[in-house]
Amino acid sequence: MLVINIIGYIIITVCFVQNKKITRRKNTMATTSTTGKKAVPEAREALNKFKYEVANEIGVPLKQGYNGDLTSAQNGYVGGYMVKKMIEAQERQMAGR
Repeated sequence: MLVINIIGYIIITVCFVQNKKITRRKNTMATTSTTGKKAVPEAREALNKFKYEVANEIGVPLKQGYNGDLTSAQNGYVGGYMVKKMIEAQERQMAGR
């Protein structure tokens, strides 16, 4: 119990010292550090196609253009399922299948 409290204290202290408050870091995995440009711009069209395929597969009525009529849950489900499928594909590739 003491160890868990000490670890929690250290994490909170580090977060406080870094920004004086706990904040989320900017996602930089798919973009360059400050420009906001895609790291692999050639993948944009393929990712969009993949997004529509996934939405169709799970029954979310995603269409070209405005999709403001969709709920955040529907949009999140599409993104989450995309990530799940990409991870599965990478795991298969790493396993040699």
